[in-house]
Amino acid sequence: MTRTDAPSGPQPDALHPLDADTALEPLPDGRFRGRASLRYRNVGGSFGGFVSAVALKAAMLHPARLGEPIALTVNFAGPLVEGELTVRARAARTNRSTQHWLIEVAQEAVVATASAVFAVRRPTWSSLESVFPQVPPFDAIEPLPAGRTTPWMDNYDMRFIRGGPTPAGVAQAPADSVSTMWIRDDPPRPLDYLSLTSICDAFFPRIYVRRPDAGSFGTTVSLTIHFHTDAQTMAAHGERELLGTARALQFRNGFSDQTAEIWTPEGELIAATHQMAVFRT
Repeated sequence: MTRTDAPSGPQPDALHPLDADTALEPLPDGRFRGRASLRYRNVGGSFGGFVSAVALKAAMLHPARLGEPIALTVNFAGPLVEGELTVRARAARTNRSTQHWLIEVAQEAVVATASAVFAVRRPTWSSLESVFPQVPPFDAIEPLPAGRTTPWMDNYDMRFIRGGPTPAGVAQAPADSVSTMWIRDDPPRPLDYLSLTSICDAFFPRIYVRRPDAGSFGTTVSLTIHFHTDAQTMAAHGERELLGTARALQFRNGFSDQTAEIWTPEGELIAATHQMAVFRT
C-alpha cells in the first residue's frame, strides 16, 4: 500500500519549526535521513519529544503503513546531537487491524530505539473514566516569560497552573510532584500525531518539581504514549491549546516514573503518557 497523504522528503524552511526539523528524506536502503537542529535542543542533546516525533514520523511515512498510531514507546539510549540522523522503521508484523513497528534513530550509533502499534479504528462503545481537571481557562493564566533555560521550551506556549518552574530562593519543596499546565505550539500549529507526541514529553522530569532546592538532575530513559484520538479529531481541534497534567508515583534508587494525561479544553482525553527517568540529587 503506497502512502499519498504524507510528505516524503525535506520541507522548506517556511514550514512550522516542528515540520522543518522533523523532515525526512527516503534513502535507497529503506532508511530515512533527517537532521537534528539546535531549535529543539535540551541539556546534552535533543528534546525527547522531538526524538520521539522523528521516530514516529518514519513509520508514518513508510509505504507499508496501516492505519494510525495507537501506542508508541521510545527508549533513549544516548543523546541526539546537532547534525545528520537516520531512522530505520520496519513493520515487524501486520494483522487485519493492527500493525507492529520496530524503529531505530541513529547517528554514528543508535541513540533511540522505539516500538509502535498502528491500528484501524472502528466505532465501538466508549467510556471515559478519568476526570478532567477543574482549572482556570487558558487566557486566565500568564505564559512562562522569555529567557527559558533550554531552547526546546521556546517552541511552546506553557501556562502553569500548578507545579511550574520554582523561582530562585524558594526554600521549601512542594509536598508532591504534580504539574498542571495549558500548552500549545509556539508559533501555533494544527494538532496532529507529531505535535501531540512532542507535547507528551513537555513535562519536566518530576524530580525538578519535587526537589527544586537540591540541585537535582533528571532525564527520561523510556517514554510510552497511548493515543486516544484520531486524525479527524485532531484536525477539528486545530491550533488550540491542550491541558496537560503529570505526577510521579514513586522515586526510588535513582529512578522515578511519571504518568500524565493530555486533554482538550472540552474535556476529551486524547493521550496518556508514562515515563521512567533517571535522577540524582
